[in-house]
Amino acid sequence: MSHAPDEASRAKGGIPPSADTFENQVLSLVPSLRRYSRSLAKSDSDGEDLLQDCVEKVLVRRSQWRGINLRAWAFTIMTNLYRDRHRRLNQRPSVELDDALGLTAEDVSGDPLEKTRLQQALNALTPDYRAVLMLVVVEGYAYQDVADMLSIPIGTVMSRLSRSRRQMAARLAEDNIVTLRRPK
Repeated sequence: MSHAPDEASRAKGGIPPSADTFENQVLSLVPSLRRYSRSLAKSDSDGEDLLQDCVEKVLVRRSQWRGINLRAWAFTIMTNLYRDRHRRLNQRPSVELDDALGLTAEDVSGDPLEKTRLQQALNALTPDYRAVLMLVVVEGYAYQDVADMLSIPIGTVMSRLSRSRRQMAARLAEDNIVTLRRPK
């Protein structure tokens, strides 16, 4: 009686996982990929386009995945897509539709300026610094994983992270607003 290999032995043996399992794994990555794509692209709409392109490429190139770390592989694909897109846009400058039309949804958090200040501070970082900050701080990747994904030395990851944190802190300190309270 023969049994079909389970997913762990499939991945170890170089046999790609079944489509259903692979697609479910990719689907579980979408929230973190979305955060990363939006931080790279600096806008929700461009981030969604980048996310869609990344998921499509991951699914189409499924046979190229070596079965080791799907999350890192997907983030590497997204980073490379962003770099390619960024190079193309630098050759042909354009105007952001979101900036021109102001079509962003209102935030209903406690501090209406908090999200805007944080987004502005993130957007002020260079793309290389922003990518490292998002991958380490938000997505929780180890320095070595980020170095591998971005094809840079681990020391460069650490210095970019340090510099991006300092720049973010300085930028947020500039705009620090003290709320006034009523006397009791």
